Amino acid sequence: MTEDTGKKISEELKNDFTMDKLWAVLCLMQGERFYTARGLEFHYKIRGNEIFVDRKVNSKSITRSSVEMVFRKLQERRQGGEEFPLPVQGPKKLGVFGASYLYPVLKRLELVRPE
Repeated sequence: MTEDTGKKISEELKNDFTMDKLWAVLCLMQGERFYTARGLEFHYKIRGNEIFVDRKVNSKSITRSSVEMVFRKLQERRQGGEEFPLPVQGPKKLGVFGASYLYPVLKRLELVRPE
């Protein structure tokens, strides 16, 4: 995905922030290169309602329900008056399994930023 396309998708998602749109954007971004907070490269693929990260052999998947938990947290903060990108102290503050991989993806989408 080009940078311009990514910016456009990010803006559209921020303007109409729904779980279905977030999941659709995650599907569009699969296969792209990301880096964890520690600088480790990874890619992911989505099969059904699961995200599979290529960092470790036989690693557990990140379920859509984990993404939904993060979505609800971000949505609550927006409804409380905060604007995107929302400050988050780091991946662990997302509070879900797979946060170290979800955080950089959400950061690229400009939904979160380091606090």
